[in-house]
Amino acid sequence: MAKSPRQRKLDRIDRNILTILQQEGRISYTDLAERVGLSTTPCMERVKRLERDGVITGYRATVDPEMLDYHMLVFVEIALSYQSPDAFERFNRAVSTLPYILECHLVSGDADYLLKARLHDMSQYRELLGDMLLTLPGVKNSKSYIVMEEVKERHMLPVEMDY
Repeated sequence: MAKSPRQRKLDRIDRNILTILQQEGRISYTDLAERVGLSTTPCMERVKRLERDGVITGYRATVDPEMLDYHMLVFVEIALSYQSPDAFERFNRAVSTLPYILECHLVSGDADYLLKARLHDMSQYRELLGDMLLTLPGVKNSKSYIVMEEVKERHMLPVEMDY
């Protein structure tokens, strides 16, 4: 999905709105307006503009993986047999269909891709790796990192103020 170019530079109020919405996505327009120093209608118009301009890309609930029995977090490096736009496209399409892959990034370095997956347990990881990932188009090899402790996971971007 192509993003529309920003219509104007983000000001202090826009940045405050973004910070608050990242922390409290379900805040009412009235409370948001009060916290950023606007009346409700101009605040709502700013939020709608931020959405329309593609600055705000959506809203979601953050779910505790443990509550759904996803006890295992794994990062997997994938190296392809050869690198070409066609090879990347085939891999991208195939990996997009895998439900346990939360993130997939084309990276520089020894690997071509870095994947992030949440799984229930080691047997599910073995199934993901052996039956799914290693059978994707063009995969030459993989290297996995099983997370022993999650030190920091953050979904909020720092919104710096221009002074």
